[in-house]
Amino acid sequence: MTKTLIIIGAGGHGKVAADCAENMNVYTEIIFLDDRVDTLKKVGAWRVIDRPENFLKYQNNRVDYFVAIGDNNGRKQWLEKLIVGKVNIATLIHPSAVVSCYVKIQLGTLVCANAVINPFSKIGLGCIVNTSASIDHDCMLNDFVHIAPGCMFAGMVSVGTLSFIGIGCRVIQGISIGINSIIGAGAVVINDLTDNIVAVGVPAKKIKDNVPVNI
Repeated sequence: MTKTLIIIGAGGHGKVAADCAENMNVYTEIIFLDDRVDTLKKVGAWRVIDRPENFLKYQNNRVDYFVAIGDNNGRKQWLEKLIVGKVNIATLIHPSAVVSCYVKIQLGTLVCANAVINPFSKIGLGCIVNTSASIDHDCMLNDFVHIAPGCMFAGMVSVGTLSFIGIGCRVIQGISIGINSIIGAGAVVINDLTDNIVAVGVPAKKIKDNVPVNI
Protein backbone atom coordinates (compact mmCIF):
# COMPACT_ATOMS: atom_id res chain seq x y z
CA MET A 1 0.00 0.00 0.00
CA THR A 2 1.28 3.47 -0.86
CA LYS A 3 1.80 5.75 2.11
CA THR A 4 2.44 9.50 2.27
CA LEU A 5 4.11 11.54 4.99
CA ILE A 6 3.15 15.20 5.23
CA ILE A 7 5.67 17.27 7.18
CA ILE A 8 4.70 20.63 8.63
CA GLY A 9 7.72 22.92 8.45
CA ALA A 10 10.25 22.92 5.58
CA GLY A 11 13.18 24.43 7.46
CA GLY A 12 16.38 22.75 8.59
CA HIS A 13 14.64 20.49 11.06
CA GLY A 14 12.16 19.53 8.35
CA LYS A 15 15.02 18.38 6.14
CA VAL A 16 16.33 16.16 8.93
CA ALA A 17 12.87 14.70 9.54
CA ALA A 18 12.33 14.02 5.82
CA ASP A 19 15.71 12.34 5.50
CA CYS A 20 14.95 10.18 8.53
CA ALA A 21 11.56 9.21 7.10
CA GLU A 22 13.09 8.38 3.72
CA ASN A 23 15.65 6.10 5.37
CA MET A 24 12.87 4.28 7.24
CA ASN A 25 11.54 2.96 3.89
CA VAL A 26 7.95 3.29 5.09
CA TYR A 27 6.72 6.15 2.90
CA THR A 28 6.37 6.20 -0.87
CA GLU A 29 5.95 9.98 -0.85
CA ILE A 30 7.18 12.73 1.48
CA ILE A 31 5.81 16.26 1.04
CA PHE A 32 5.89 19.52 2.98
CA LEU A 33 3.41 22.12 4.15
CA ASP A 34 5.04 25.49 4.77
CA ASP A 35 3.99 29.16 4.88
CA ARG A 36 6.59 29.93 2.18
CA VAL A 37 4.86 27.77 -0.44
CA ASP A 38 4.50 30.73 -2.83
CA THR A 39 8.28 30.99 -3.20
CA LEU A 40 9.53 27.63 -1.91
CA LYS A 41 8.41 24.79 -4.16
CA LYS A 42 10.96 22.12 -3.25
CA VAL A 43 13.32 21.21 -0.43
CA GLY A 44 15.90 18.89 -1.91
CA ALA A 45 13.91 16.08 -3.52
CA TRP A 46 10.71 16.85 -1.59
CA ARG A 47 7.86 19.05 -2.81
CA VAL A 48 6.28 21.90 -0.83
CA ILE A 49 2.59 21.77 -1.75
CA ASP A 50 0.55 24.00 0.56
CA ARG A 51 0.30 26.04 3.74
CA PRO A 52 0.12 24.28 7.12
CA GLU A 53 -3.36 25.58 7.94
CA ASN A 54 -4.75 23.50 5.07
CA PHE A 55 -3.51 20.21 6.51
CA LEU A 56 -6.97 18.66 6.94
CA LYS A 57 -7.76 18.60 3.24
CA TYR A 58 -5.10 15.90 2.70
CA GLN A 59 -6.31 13.60 5.45
CA ASN A 60 -6.99 9.94 4.60
CA ASN A 61 -5.98 6.54 5.94
CA ARG A 62 -2.83 6.45 3.78
CA VAL A 63 -1.44 9.76 5.09
CA ASP A 64 0.66 10.36 8.21
CA TYR A 65 1.60 13.80 9.54
CA PHE A 66 4.70 15.03 11.33
CA VAL A 67 5.53 18.43 12.84
CA ALA A 68 9.12 19.42 12.07
CA ILE A 69 9.42 22.69 13.96
CA GLY A 70 12.55 23.04 16.06
CA ASP A 71 11.06 25.60 18.46
CA ASN A 72 9.49 23.61 21.28
CA ASN A 73 6.46 25.83 21.79
CA GLY A 74 5.76 26.09 18.06
CA ARG A 75 5.98 22.32 17.74
CA LYS A 76 3.60 21.93 20.67
CA GLN A 77 1.01 24.24 19.14
CA TRP A 78 1.00 22.43 15.81
CA LEU A 79 1.01 18.94 17.24
CA GLU A 80 -1.98 19.87 19.39
CA LYS A 81 -3.79 21.04 16.22
CA LEU A 82 -3.07 17.68 14.58
CA ILE A 83 -4.41 15.84 17.62
CA VAL A 84 -7.61 17.90 17.55
CA GLY A 85 -7.87 17.20 13.81
CA LYS A 86 -7.70 13.45 14.53
CA VAL A 87 -5.12 12.79 11.83
CA ASN A 88 -2.52 10.00 11.86
CA ILE A 89 0.62 11.30 13.59
CA ALA A 90 3.96 9.68 12.82
CA THR A 91 6.87 8.92 15.12
CA LEU A 92 10.15 8.92 13.19
CA ILE A 93 13.13 6.81 14.30
CA HIS A 94 16.21 6.73 12.09
CA PRO A 95 17.33 3.16 11.29
CA SER A 96 20.79 3.86 12.70
CA ALA A 97 19.38 4.83 16.11
CA VAL A 98 19.60 2.22 18.86
CA VAL A 99 16.34 2.20 20.82
CA SER A 100 15.65 -0.49 23.40
CA CYS A 101 12.44 -2.45 22.99
CA TYR A 102 11.70 -1.43 26.59
CA VAL A 103 11.56 2.27 25.73
CA LYS A 104 8.18 4.01 25.43
CA ILE A 105 7.99 6.78 22.82
CA GLN A 106 4.86 8.85 22.28
CA LEU A 107 3.55 10.27 19.02
CA GLY A 108 5.26 12.99 17.03
CA THR A 109 8.77 12.36 18.32
CA LEU A 110 11.90 12.31 16.15
CA VAL A 111 14.87 10.12 17.07
CA CYS A 112 17.74 11.11 14.80
CA ALA A 113 20.67 9.21 13.33
CA ASN A 114 23.01 7.41 15.77
CA ALA A 115 21.00 8.36 18.85
CA VAL A 116 20.83 5.80 21.67
CA ILE A 117 17.92 5.39 24.09
CA ASN A 118 18.42 2.71 26.71
CA PRO A 119 15.90 0.47 28.55
CA PHE A 120 12.91 1.79 30.48
CA SER A 121 13.31 5.38 29.40
CA LYS A 122 10.13 7.26 28.48
CA ILE A 123 9.93 9.87 25.73
CA GLY A 124 6.90 12.16 25.60
CA LEU A 125 4.88 13.75 22.82
CA GLY A 126 6.69 15.70 20.14
CA CYS A 127 10.21 15.33 21.50
CA ILE A 128 13.45 15.60 19.55
CA VAL A 129 16.32 13.28 20.41
CA ASN A 130 18.86 14.74 18.03
CA THR A 131 21.86 13.31 16.22
CA SER A 132 24.13 11.08 18.34
CA ALA A 133 22.41 11.98 21.62
CA SER A 134 22.65 9.28 24.30
CA ILE A 135 19.82 8.73 26.79
CA ASP A 136 20.61 6.07 29.38
CA HIS A 137 18.29 3.82 31.40
CA ASP A 138 15.15 5.02 33.20
CA CYS A 139 15.24 8.59 31.90
CA MET A 140 12.08 10.64 31.43
CA LEU A 141 11.71 13.29 28.72
CA ASN A 142 8.39 15.01 29.16
CA ASP A 143 6.42 16.43 26.24
CA PHE A 144 8.03 18.74 23.64
CA VAL A 145 11.58 18.43 24.95
CA HIS A 146 14.51 18.92 22.56
CA ILE A 147 17.77 17.13 23.29
CA ALA A 148 20.38 18.64 20.95
CA PRO A 149 23.09 16.68 19.09
CA GLY A 150 25.78 14.99 21.11
CA CYS A 151 24.12 15.27 24.54
CA MET A 152 24.82 12.50 27.03
CA PHE A 153 22.43 11.62 29.86
CA ALA A 154 23.28 9.14 32.59
CA GLY A 155 20.48 7.04 34.07
CA MET A 156 17.32 8.31 35.76
CA VAL A 157 17.47 11.87 34.40
CA SER A 158 14.17 13.75 34.14
CA VAL A 159 13.58 16.72 31.84
CA GLY A 160 10.46 18.88 32.15
CA THR A 161 8.02 19.80 29.40
CA LEU A 162 9.28 22.27 26.75
CA SER A 163 12.88 22.30 27.95
CA PHE A 164 15.84 22.54 25.57
CA ILE A 165 19.17 20.87 26.30
CA GLY A 166 21.94 22.43 24.21
CA ILE A 167 24.47 20.68 22.02
CA GLY A 168 27.04 18.55 23.80
CA CYS A 169 25.58 18.81 27.31
CA ARG A 170 26.38 16.18 29.93
CA VAL A 171 23.92 15.31 32.71
CA ILE A 172 24.86 13.03 35.59
CA GLN A 173 22.59 10.34 36.99
CA GLY A 174 19.39 11.15 38.84
CA ILE A 175 19.23 14.82 37.87
CA SER A 176 15.92 16.66 37.42
CA ILE A 177 15.69 19.57 34.99
CA GLY A 178 12.53 21.67 35.26
CA ILE A 179 9.83 22.82 32.85
CA ASN A 180 10.61 25.28 30.02
CA SER A 181 14.29 25.62 30.87
CA ILE A 182 17.24 26.10 28.53
CA ILE A 183 20.59 24.49 29.22
CA GLY A 184 23.40 26.04 27.21
CA ALA A 185 25.77 24.24 24.88
CA GLY A 186 28.49 22.19 26.55
CA ALA A 187 27.06 22.53 30.06
CA VAL A 188 27.66 19.85 32.67
CA VAL A 189 24.64 19.39 34.91
CA ILE A 190 25.48 17.98 38.35
CA ASN A 191 22.66 19.57 40.40
CA ASP A 192 18.90 19.73 39.88
CA LEU A 193 17.69 22.76 37.90
CA THR A 194 14.32 24.45 38.37
CA ASP A 195 11.58 25.59 35.98
CA ASN A 196 11.81 28.58 33.59
CA ILE A 197 15.53 29.27 33.77
CA VAL A 198 18.53 29.55 31.48
CA ALA A 199 21.58 27.73 32.84
CA VAL A 200 25.10 27.46 31.41
CA GLY A 201 28.59 26.38 32.36
CA VAL A 202 30.59 23.68 34.11
CA PRO A 203 28.91 23.01 36.42
CA ALA A 204 25.67 24.41 35.01
CA LYS A 205 24.26 27.38 36.92
CA LYS A 206 21.31 29.67 36.39
CA ILE A 207 22.19 32.94 34.66
CA LYS A 208 18.67 34.33 34.13
CA ASP A 209 14.99 33.52 34.04
CA ASN A 210 13.33 32.12 30.93
CA VAL A 211 9.97 33.55 29.87
CA PRO A 212 7.20 31.27 31.22
CA VAL A 213 4.85 29.67 28.67
CA ASN A 214 1.40 28.14 28.94
CA ILE A 215 1.47 24.36 29.29
